[in-house]
Amino acid sequence: MPINLPNILTWLRILMIPLIIGVFYLPGELVGQQGKNLMAALLFTAAALTDWLDGYLARRLDQTSAFGAFLDPVADKLMVAAALIMLVQIGRVNAIVAVIIIGREIAISALREWMAKLGQGKSVAVNFLGKIKTAFQMIAIPLLLFDGQIAGFDAAYAGGVMIYIAVALTLVSMAYYLKQVIVDRGI
Repeated sequence: MPINLPNILTWLRILMIPLIIGVFYLPGELVGQQGKNLMAALLFTAAALTDWLDGYLARRLDQTSAFGAFLDPVADKLMVAAALIMLVQIGRVNAIVAVIIIGREIAISALREWMAKLGQGKSVAVNFLGKIKTAFQMIAIPLLLFDGQIAGFDAAYAGGVMIYIAVALTLVSMAYYLKQVIVDRGI
């Protein structure tokens, strides 16, 4: 494993997952519910920003590696899955939303691994639709974690709308990847 700044940021993102979840287990008299919500939203946002930053730095500093290419999407999936499970537990997201998003990530990861073994890994490379889906998730989740008003802006409502858009994009992007493999590749 190459030790470089992009990989350190990716590991940091993984290490932030227990902090994001752990906030909700702090005693209520210590920070209160809105304090928990704010801390979780800020931690998730910081972690999401390291996702962008580690990729930027890896390219900019010419520090890309096979290990980094493997670990980065794993960190993203762990972070999103943990946050969605927490949001289900605290009643802010319907379980079917979490099942669809997490299930798609598992299915597409397995599909990518299978296609790589067949020497056709590029047929399920990340595409623009997947990036848009990820953007909606990464914006919706902290809004749902925050669950309050920001200068008259209803974060919970906006996050709810965005998570359902993310679910739709999740299903469409999964169909796209499956079409790439099944129809276009004839597998």
